[in-house]
Amino acid sequence: MSGLHFAAVNAEGVVADLDLLPAAYRVLLKLRAHSEPGGRIEIDQITIAQLLGLSRAAVNAALRDLDLAQLVKKQRPGIYQINPMLAGYLSPEDAVAAVRAMPREQRLNAPDFVQRYQSAVTAYQDQLAEKRRRKDDERRRQIFRAVS
Repeated sequence: MSGLHFAAVNAEGVVADLDLLPAAYRVLLKLRAHSEPGGRIEIDQITIAQLLGLSRAAVNAALRDLDLAQLVKKQRPGIYQINPMLAGYLSPEDAVAAVRAMPREQRLNAPDFVQRYQSAVTAYQDQLAEKRRRKDDERRRQIFRAVS
């Protein structure tokens, strides 16, 4: 990415309020630095890990955190889209138009933005806990079958 790029808002304060994983902030900044105008970026997790000196697992966790926060969405493997309010644009008019095209509830300045992120994290953690519980239950059943 070269040249001057514009963003519609200064959203860093809201992003800081999210209390993301430390690696998520680093990944977000690297993606922003390498993205096309409008926030699209073609990059795989291995390349992100190499650029930042992180493990692939750390990058995966960071991208999941960014997705839960609605800051970066995976479009398909190796293709990501940065939230329009964080993406860089070729002109201030492009930046403003991109934000105006967003549904108000998806904007970073929505009154419940931080609470929605916290709810998404809680729901994800509950989902992981339920998966672990099911696995544990299945293991217990297998052990019981083997013993009986």
